[in-house]
Amino acid sequence: MRINGHGHILPEPNQVPQFMKDKKLFWIDDDKKFMRQGDWSRPITDPSFFLKEKLGWMEKNNISHGVMLNLSQVYCNGWNKQDANDAIRWQNDFNASVQHNHPDKFTCGFVVQPKFMDDALAEIERCVNELGMKLLCLPTHYLNEKDEWVSVADESCNPIYELANKYHLALEIHPYDGPKMIKLKDEFWRFHLVWMMAQTADTLHLFTLKNIPNKYPNIRTCFAHGCMLGQANYGRRIQGFNGRPDLFEGTETPKTTLGHPNLFFDTLVHDPYTLQLLKHRVGVPQIIAGLDDPYPLGEMESVPGSYPGKVIDDAIQLNIFTKQDADMIWHENVLKWLG
Repeated sequence: MRINGHGHILPEPNQVPQFMKDKKLFWIDDDKKFMRQGDWSRPITDPSFFLKEKLGWMEKNNISHGVMLNLSQVYCNGWNKQDANDAIRWQNDFNASVQHNHPDKFTCGFVVQPKFMDDALAEIERCVNELGMKLLCLPTHYLNEKDEWVSVADESCNPIYELANKYHLALEIHPYDGPKMIKLKDEFWRFHLVWMMAQTADTLHLFTLKNIPNKYPNIRTCFAHGCMLGQANYGRRIQGFNGRPDLFEGTETPKTTLGHPNLFFDTLVHDPYTLQLLKHRVGVPQIIAGLDDPYPLGEMESVPGSYPGKVIDDAIQLNIFTKQDADMIWHENVLKWLG
């Protein structure tokens, strides 16, 4: 059984409420060629963005089950309270319907906006107790009430972790909104190829310094895209911690949570030697298969030289992973993360 721990699914155009399009919050063209938000648009590059085609794609590629994360476009950073509440409730209802109608095929995540903490906590209660969901998706950063970008490892998010700990939830931390955070020209896909990786590394840095995995032992957290820059940056973080202890008062060395059994990382790193570093840093039991389908930065057969599971197969061929390792990554480890 192969479980994909990182996938995405879009609603049909008519499943997006009219208010989302009227307010330019998020919508999909009727011909399903583009998804849109404000003045932003992105081509829909594969039919498997949608449910029926997704099921066919999974069967074709021997994917038994898929973990569908929330839509990053509905993190709602910078939105007003009512729009965020309405959009998040719609997004979570849609994901819940996919999971409810196809429980053998999908586990779906739900999202909250930490800026509006009372709403966020109420939505967690609703999604867990009414919708039967167990995977909370969080952005690496959010825009707070002071219009400051802060990491979700910030103390302001502790009530979310406390409630997630109560319900023994799985968490997914995923980057987005880099162009809003970093004042650089948006060219050559730099925010997806470089800065999204930096965003994830930044939150891992704070997440471990603040010892969140041990403070909240019932949650199991996966960082998207292998948190690849976080792995490469480990030695520098240790050097900084040891070299300037005055800057780290009240925190734990990153060594404390290295390889922690409740910290997971997916395989979507596109390079077997990065997987080798991930294996060395955290160990095979903490790695889960993740395809990031159907995006072209995911392992999609529509991208030349790519196919679902390629980086794991490459790691086997290079003797980085054994076949037994790969089986754990595709199945047992994903189930441990989901709980």
